[in-house]
Amino acid sequence: MFFFASSALADTAQPVKQMSDELRESISRIVILPIAGESNESITGTYGKETRGLAGGMAKGAEIGQFPVEVGQVPIAIPIPILREIGMLFGGVSGALERRTQELYDRMAEDLATEVEQPLSNIALATDVFWGLNDTQGVDPKLFAVTTPIPPDTDAVLYINIDEVTLNIQEKEAIVTTSATAVLQNQADSTILYRTTASYSDRDELKNWASNNYVLWREYRQFARHYLARELTDELYARIRVGHKMKPVYGDGIKPDKMDPWHGETKSVSPTLRWAYELTDEAKVQYDEAAVSWTLELYDTRQPVYRAQRVNGTQFALDVPLEPCMTYYWSVRPAYTSDGKTRYGTWMRRATGVATGNGNEGRAISEAHAYIQDFASFEVDCRAR
Repeated sequence: MFFFASSALADTAQPVKQMSDELRESISRIVILPIAGESNESITGTYGKETRGLAGGMAKGAEIGQFPVEVGQVPIAIPIPILREIGMLFGGVSGALERRTQELYDRMAEDLATEVEQPLSNIALATDVFWGLNDTQGVDPKLFAVTTPIPPDTDAVLYINIDEVTLNIQEKEAIVTTSATAVLQNQADSTILYRTTASYSDRDELKNWASNNYVLWREYRQFARHYLARELTDELYARIRVGHKMKPVYGDGIKPDKMDPWHGETKSVSPTLRWAYELTDEAKVQYDEAAVSWTLELYDTRQPVYRAQRVNGTQFALDVPLEPCMTYYWSVRPAYTSDGKTRYGTWMRRATGVATGNGNEGRAISEAHAYIQDFASFEVDCRAR
C-alpha cells in the first residue's frame, strides 16, 4: 500500500446515476431486446437554425434483415434497425467548410444506413450490454430477438436503443454525439422500473475529421459503442458509489514527465504499471482497502489492446510485449465485494476541470479519443525491448 496526501490524488468519487440497490436485488432475471426505435439525427450549429433533416425529422427504425448471433450456444436472429440518413445542410457555411461538412455528413449517413455490421447499431450495443451484464454478479441476462417469446419466469425486459447521432457544426469545428437509452420494464404489468440515458461526444476541426479517409469517424464509432455499453451496464447493475482517490505512480521502469505526472516514458516493452489508492474515511468503515481487487485496461491511440481482471495489489507487470514508438493510455478501477456480490468503482482519471470526469466528452479527437483522454499515459521508446 502506498501512503500519500489525499490532495495529491484525482478524486473519482463523483456523483453518478445508477439503479437502486433495492431494484438490483429484486430484479435479476432479465431479457435484453435491441429495439428498432426512433432515431433523431440532426445538425445544429452557429450557422443557423436546426435543419429539417430528411423525411421531415423523426424516422422510424426499420428492420432490414436478420443475422445469427451466438449467445450461450443458442443461435438467435436479431433484427438490425436502419438509422435514418443524416439531413442535408442548408445555408450559413460556404466554400471549403461547406464541402467538408457535406462530405462528413455523407460519410456518416452512408455508414449508419448501409453497413450491416457497423458498430453504432442497436444489435451491437445490446450485445455489448449483454456481455457486460453477463459478467456482473446478481443478474441473469438473456439476449433475445424481438420475435422470441419471453420466458414466463422473466422479471423484466431491458430495451436497448440508440436514440440519435448528431453532427453539430461550430464554425470550423464538428462535434459528433451519440445518445442511447436503456429502459427496464416490469414483465408482469409493463410498468417502467428504471430508465437511463448515456451520450458520448467528441470534437475536432472538420479538416481533422476528414483526414486519412475519415479514420477518426470510424474510430469514434468504436469508442462510442464501447463507452455507451459500459455506461449503461454500470448504471444498471455494476457500479457502486464508494469514495476513493487514485493516481498513477511512475518512477520505477517508467520515467515520469516533469511537466505532467500522469504521463511517462519507458524503455521496456513490458513495463510494470503502478498506482496509488486511498479510500475516504467514510468508505473505510465499510470496505477493507487490502481486500480490493482491480481491473486494468490498456489502450493505444485507436482501440483497447489489453485487459486484466481480479488483479491483487496496486501494481501489475504487463505480460505481453508492447509496440515501440507508441503511446499507450491505461486506467484501473476497483472491485468491491460485499454480501457475496462484486460491484465496481469508477475508472482512474485525472481531474482536468473542463471535462465531465467520465470520459464521455472530448476536447480534440485527433489528440486523444474522449474516453481515454484523461487516463494515465506513457510512451514506449523506439529503442525499447
